[in-house]
Amino acid sequence: MSVNKVILVGNVGKDPEIRHLDSGVAVANFPLATSETYTAKNGEKVTTTEWHNIVLWRGLADVAEKYVTKGRQLYIEGRIRTRSYDDKDGNKRYTTEIYGDVMQLLGSAPGNQSSGGGNSSNTSQQASAPSSQVNEPDFNEPEGDEDLPF
Repeated sequence: MSVNKVILVGNVGKDPEIRHLDSGVAVANFPLATSETYTAKNGEKVTTTEWHNIVLWRGLADVAEKYVTKGRQLYIEGRIRTRSYDDKDGNKRYTTEIYGDVMQLLGSAPGNQSSGGGNSSNTSQQASAPSSQVNEPDFNEPEGDEDLPF
């Protein structure tokens, strides 16, 4: 048995690039940044950022086209895929992508400063699946663990 599952909460690095295949299937690609901050032994705060290439298909790509913009905070559930391709010089290149199965828009859209609080929506490729099936972790961790190196 094996499991290939990724859960990310981060900020969109640039507006999604949307393509429509000949069959009419929509594909969205965009970078997602996840950051972690900790206090080093010398007392200095250190922030590291990882960039993830997100790929959304079909209905999720359509939702991304309408609602996902640079700076938007997202919850993404999916799986890791690595593929290879040949660049223009004939060199073999590899890229690792996150194929999203579930996406949740978090907070309010950038530039939309409504005082109504957490303006969020939940979107899944299985449209009939109730949103209660996604057990989201509590991302409001206490600040006392900042000195941990992981």
